[in-house]
Amino acid sequence: MSAADWLVLVGTIGAIAVFGVYKARSVKTADEHMRGGRELDWVTVGLSVMATQASAITFISGPGQAFSDGMGFVQIYLGLPLAMILISALMVPVYFRLQVYTAYEYLERRFDLRMRLLTAALFLVQRGLSAGITIYAPAILLSSVLGWSLGVTNALIGLTVIVYTVTGGARAVAQTQKQQMAVILVGMAIAAGILIAQLPESIGVGDAARLAGATGRMNVVDLSFDLSTRYNVWSGLLGGFFLALSYFGTDQSQVQRYLGAQSIGASRMGLLFNGVLKIPMQFGILFVGVLLFVHYLFAPSPMIFDAPLVERLEGSPAAAELAQLQGEWDAAWAERRDAAEAFATAGDPEARATYLAAVERSDTIRDEARALAARTVRDGGREDTDFVFLHFIQNALPAGLVGLLLAVLLCAAMSSTSSELSALGTTTTIDFYKRIFRPNATDTEQLRASRIFTALWGLVALAFASWASLFDNLIEAVNILGSIFYGTILGIFLTAFLLKRVQARAVFYGALVAQSVVLLLVAISDVAFLWYNVVGCVVVMVTAPLFQRRVRDQRASRTGSLA
Repeated sequence: MSAADWLVLVGTIGAIAVFGVYKARSVKTADEHMRGGRELDWVTVGLSVMATQASAITFISGPGQAFSDGMGFVQIYLGLPLAMILISALMVPVYFRLQVYTAYEYLERRFDLRMRLLTAALFLVQRGLSAGITIYAPAILLSSVLGWSLGVTNALIGLTVIVYTVTGGARAVAQTQKQQMAVILVGMAIAAGILIAQLPESIGVGDAARLAGATGRMNVVDLSFDLSTRYNVWSGLLGGFFLALSYFGTDQSQVQRYLGAQSIGASRMGLLFNGVLKIPMQFGILFVGVLLFVHYLFAPSPMIFDAPLVERLEGSPAAAELAQLQGEWDAAWAERRDAAEAFATAGDPEARATYLAAVERSDTIRDEARALAARTVRDGGREDTDFVFLHFIQNALPAGLVGLLLAVLLCAAMSSTSSELSALGTTTTIDFYKRIFRPNATDTEQLRASRIFTALWGLVALAFASWASLFDNLIEAVNILGSIFYGTILGIFLTAFLLKRVQARAVFYGALVAQSVVLLLVAISDVAFLWYNVVGCVVVMVTAPLFQRRVRDQRASRTGSLA
């Protein structure tokens, strides 16, 4: 990177970090550290909620996802606006009335301690693992750009986020996320503008959309109903609705954001703000990926975007085979470029068929190169789509803007990971330490415990980050991990809110059955992960009343026997 890039990167990140420390200078109580003192306006709440979800994974893997598979991923968010409305109407008033620190406190008041601990434990497991992936995502960035080892980069980012979060708590997290989101949105808009500006003079945005659309990458909506298809309208409206309802309504990393609002109205407005803007924002991120696909139709495109992997292959016994494939790739890329220009100019069926055949040939060669990497190099078989946007940043942006786009990704990493670690520390402190081990803990003891547990969860996430390379696409990995647990957790909460006659024992058994069913689907079926949310929730809400009826019948039988 140039001196200008370093200046922009360090200056942006440093300014935000200093601002966060400044805002957190008055944090002296457990409430301020874990709930931000309940002083946030609705704009801050909305941006904090959005920034928590939009991690570095969103901006690294999102464009890579669209580059490879197209815009269909946006359908996962179709159920989000309706979920925001339901959470605002059903859950937010209850959380505020009870003055809870975590969503799981409500479950003890509605059911019993066992249900509170079960759901809190499920949250800690899945969010602790997901936090590891959100640390790993920007580590890919820095290790690729700076040439550092991935382990060292993981440690550097993880420890930095741990220190930042332990020091500032929820107040600093919320305040810095406004600046981070501003940097993120401006940076992504600039990236899209540069991609459009770098298209050949004869290719406009409409032509780019047509080139991408011919390969299926502009198919935003898929109306087919197929449980094995990950992204279609039905999985988005139903599975995405249940995923959003669980994530925003029961996941402490999000609940903590709007529990810090100054009023119920501010909390609701923040959630609705996110519901309105999230789909357009995600559409824009994915469209950047589509523009990347078109960009590399005309700009020199690597056969494998993962540069460190290529270096390892070049030093392996497969170097000669790699060189042969590279020669074939260069010829195929030139053929694809010419075919794309001809199709964009003529647009006739023959030109379209030639273009699609050229795209298929280049894809075949790329697949052969990936297969070679999988056979030859340890961990070489994973997809390299997470490196597509990074390659563009490093090789196609002018000095200064490279630093800005790197700052975008690091801002996203800081905002999301700090929210997760803060929520993990708060949940462990409130739902386990204070409730089980130190019921009479003083405010000072709770503040100290929150900081200690936040740091410990950061170390757990850092350890899991070393395994994140096993996942093909990071943005999918986070959603898959969440979906395994979210359905069951949501089923417990909706039973608590809606099925007033169902009591603790029945919903506990229902949750165990639901989680077992979901894990069975993961192990033996090809059902798409969005449906795990629906299955888990429905199984809890169906089986819990059945267990409740059985408990009631047993009690009636015992009463009859005693009579």
